[in-house]
Amino acid sequence: MPAFTPLTPEILTASVADRAEALTGSVCIAVSAPDAADPVEFAQRVATELRTRGRAADVVDLHDFVRPASLRLEHGRTDPYSYRHDWFDYAAVDREVLRAVHEHRRWLPRLWDERTDRSARERPRRAAEDQILAVAGPMLLGRGLDFDVTVVLTMSRGALERRTRPEDHWTIDAVLEHDAVLEHAVLEHAGADADVLVRYDHPTRPAVRTRSD
Repeated sequence: MPAFTPLTPEILTASVADRAEALTGSVCIAVSAPDAADPVEFAQRVATELRTRGRAADVVDLHDFVRPASLRLEHGRTDPYSYRHDWFDYAAVDREVLRAVHEHRRWLPRLWDERTDRSARERPRRAAEDQILAVAGPMLLGRGLDFDVTVVLTMSRGALERRTRPEDHWTIDAVLEHDAVLEHAVLEHAGADADVLVRYDHPTRPAVRTRSD
């Protein structure tokens, strides 16, 4: 198994952009990471880098694809099992973002407003021929989602406890349990490995393991 290599944040951003840019047509990137790692900020940096290279690139925040509160809060507001299995509408991400951009050259930027618990009332956007979309949020891998490039930002329990807002500490066990299941799937060769796996306890000093093509 390849070792982890320290990189600067700038080189890490460029290396993810390199992988996406090397692919033709519509490209979907997963940036799977707990909220404590700020995956949306990382995805935005990648998208900005791609735009400087002339590719159309946008970011989809998984928190804009949550399920309605009646479903995600059915077992209470702080249930780790619900956070892992019922909080986010991964099927909608597949339908409205991944398959939509590949099959219909369009994509929906937002589905549901988590704060107001109402439809975001967004209209689908037309995609460029070489559109790149980065979907960023927790626990994206292992959901049967067909991403072209997969990036996972991992954090230890200690880092999660330091960087997660106190009111959200109840989500930490769900994130770690999901990571443990994925690690087992990798060992069983179940195809859940990441193209770019990043140790992200210290975002200014990431360490990276990449999967060769």
